[in-house]
Amino acid sequence: MDVFIRNSRGNYSVSTKSLLLSDRVVFIEGEITHEAANEFKRTIMFLLDDSEDEPISIHINSNGGSVDAGLLIYDILKGIEETEVNIYCTGTAASMAAVILAGGQKGRRFILPHSRVMIHEPLIAGGVEGRAAAIQKTAESILETKKQLVELLAADTGKTKKEIEEAISYDNFFNAEQAVEFGLADAVVKKLV
Repeated sequence: MDVFIRNSRGNYSVSTKSLLLSDRVVFIEGEITHEAANEFKRTIMFLLDDSEDEPISIHINSNGGSVDAGLLIYDILKGIEETEVNIYCTGTAASMAAVILAGGQKGRRFILPHSRVMIHEPLIAGGVEGRAAAIQKTAESILETKKQLVELLAADTGKTKKEIEEAISYDNFFNAEQAVEFGLADAVVKKLV
């Protein structure tokens, strides 16, 4: 969506995304794909290269997507140490998006009152077919991914690995208050700052 700006140089059209980026607001929306993760990476690199020391706000509204792409976003967020990053769940943070939300800077993970978070085991997209050896390798890979995600969620929520394994054994939905209680977010907020 474009908005029209009027100033001393005249009238011009600017996208809302560009305007919000100038205010250091970034979005993780829709499916988390490799393209989305790379765009996120470029955006964060641009903002961190900026001389401003203002906080960055990340707004998540996603049902998740690729674990590998999500882990790239997660790693980028964990690598930001000197800049404050506020993460807001603004609708849904499901699957890999929930892992990203939980991985935010402690005390800066927020959720709107009617937003939801969902965690579950990693899924195999498109089913499995092929020779037994190939299926076994796929199963070993998905179990390794599950182990990695359990470790990340345990570290970020303060829960034990066993508690996380139990919590992800099904599609586990949390309302805003439950997400805070479980350690996936820090506070329910009524407005975006």
